[in-house]
Amino acid sequence: MSKLSQPATTPGVNGISVIHTQAHASGLQQVPQLVPAGPGGGGKAAPPSKQSKKSSPMDRNSDEYRQRRERNNMAVKKSRLKSKQKAQDTLQRVNQLKEENERLEAKIKLLTKELSVLKDLFLEHAHNLADNVQPVSAETTTANPGNTGQ
Repeated sequence: MSKLSQPATTPGVNGISVIHTQAHASGLQQVPQLVPAGPGGGGKAAPPSKQSKKSSPMDRNSDEYRQRRERNNMAVKKSRLKSKQKAQDTLQRVNQLKEENERLEAKIKLLTKELSVLKDLFLEHAHNLADNVQPVSAETTTANPGNTGQ
């Protein structure tokens, strides 16, 4: 069996060290691991986008700061208005759907009543037809043998 070499530590950024290990003879590679650099040195590393922005703190009285605050305030206001409008639209849609549902339920009741009435009429008509039809008997055909339909 082959042996793994001892890990080598490289000083990293923001108090984080990277441990590098070499692969053994089978050709598999190991993933570098992040560990704290030392006691009290651990902490979260800031994303690259935030690191570059913190390079120069802004003066609260500067024009650039005021412009950024103004743009941010307008963006917040716009976002809140958009959110409020979306909530109102959703509520309006819910009310429309409730009204439509009530109309459809009323239509279902009406059509169910209509179906019941038509079914009763059909059954009554079918029963009356069955009562009015008389079975053809042998006596009726033999009583008039001379009637051939001419």
